[in-house]
Amino acid sequence: MVFVFRNNTIERFMPADYVFSGYDDISVVPAEAQEFVWFYQMPVKFDVKQITSEISTYISRLRLVLPAIGSRQLIAFTIVDYLSSQIELSDFSIEQTINAYNEELVALSKQYSNIKVIDFSRFTRRFSSAELIDWKMFFLSQMPINPKLAVPFKQWYASEREAVALQRCKCLVLDLDNTLWHGVLGEDGVGNIQMSGSYPGKAYHLWQEGLMELKKAGVILCINSKNNLSDVEEVWLKRDDMLLKKSDFAAVRINWQDKATNMIELSKELNIGLDSMVFVDDNPTERELLQQALPMVKVPLFPEQPYNLPVLYKTLVDDYFRIYALTDEDKNKTEQYRLNSERQEYAKLFVDMTDYLRSLAIVLTIEPINEQTLQRAAQLTQKTNQFNLTTRRYTESDIRQLLSSGARAWTLSVDDKFGSYGLTGLIIINQAWAIDTMLMSCRVLGKSIEDAFLKTILAQLKQEGVKQVVGEYIRTNKNSQVESFYEKNGFTMTDKNDDKSLYMISLPSAELTINDYFDIRVINH
Repeated sequence: MVFVFRNNTIERFMPADYVFSGYDDISVVPAEAQEFVWFYQMPVKFDVKQITSEISTYISRLRLVLPAIGSRQLIAFTIVDYLSSQIELSDFSIEQTINAYNEELVALSKQYSNIKVIDFSRFTRRFSSAELIDWKMFFLSQMPINPKLAVPFKQWYASEREAVALQRCKCLVLDLDNTLWHGVLGEDGVGNIQMSGSYPGKAYHLWQEGLMELKKAGVILCINSKNNLSDVEEVWLKRDDMLLKKSDFAAVRINWQDKATNMIELSKELNIGLDSMVFVDDNPTERELLQQALPMVKVPLFPEQPYNLPVLYKTLVDDYFRIYALTDEDKNKTEQYRLNSERQEYAKLFVDMTDYLRSLAIVLTIEPINEQTLQRAAQLTQKTNQFNLTTRRYTESDIRQLLSSGARAWTLSVDDKFGSYGLTGLIIINQAWAIDTMLMSCRVLGKSIEDAFLKTILAQLKQEGVKQVVGEYIRTNKNSQVESFYEKNGFTMTDKNDDKSLYMISLPSAELTINDYFDIRVINH
């Protein structure tokens, strides 16, 4: 249940299963609510002093309900002055009061990580004042926001919630000719393609700047282009105005193979789902062919004119890659995948897999979840599909509630001779000693790290006197590879139906042998 605190009628704008407070009523904070929304907006008045006075009370009201909300998630909307009818132009008191309120919301979100702030102006600025307000509906039902905007609001709100939940696409795959630069490399030559200087080059320069920002924000960049690799290598070598260097791309397919096959190969190399990939190409034929072959890949329209490239950039951000806050792993994403490619090449030097793994000098760091790792742990539950035994999706607030109910959770970080994989694993065990969640990032699979992670936790529980642990596998379309994981690690199946299997392991008699090529470091806070 999601409970909404509000000062006006907004039922039409929210999902049907939401429950609402009375107007300006904070006396009830339902204990059964899993989540809350704080949607206080401009008071509908003309008296400036009354407006500022009322807005000034909103934060104090919010502070009063926070103790009752506890660790549960609260989404708070900023205030937007879409009712302004100011007489005295030199009077900025309303703007100052609104700014102070919004700044207080942001400050609270820094103080309490379960509070997430949504900027309501991102929605309202799409419309004029006349479009935003329906005075007839306000006087009939105290609904100042035009009910005709309910559908676009719900779509926007759903997108904002996905960003809050850290759900977004993972990878942006780019063509080259007339996509990253203006011109055709094979025809115009290295020196004549345009990506700086006057128009249209300056449009491509700004476009590449935007793509660099996506990369910094954890979006994996790849290339899928029909070109000669040697020509593109020459561009990287000789063109200083090519902002995106070879090292900025986690993987490339520069060849004359069809782009659908290239896309499948990129997906396999990165070990990510095709449905988490976005493909950008200026050629409508290539876009259509790829959409027909791989309908799960997102393929946005490419602008006919280069001056609309900033519009495409905004579309990519808004529709596919927006996120509420970045983790350290997000910021290092491309580098992590690039290092994985180096590991794959390095593995070709070995005949024996054990010799290869031993040479990697793999370090596993296991520790109880904490405030610094909570956001990343929640993100993993939202986006991990392949190695995920139950595929339960949790917010930070959800995990906090599990912990407060007696569950325990551990995270796994992995390093080797090439560098860091980052925080890549999570185990949550509930108070009944059942494994609620076990998942691993696809980047670390294929090295038996998952076995070592599980057995380390089981060994710790055995030492604490726990007698048995239950494992659960819930089948999805994407996690079939882990169907036999528990049996492989000494569990016995106790129940099974079409979509769910239960397992049990008796810890006193369990053999919890771990490969000796891991350096395992358990940190107990």
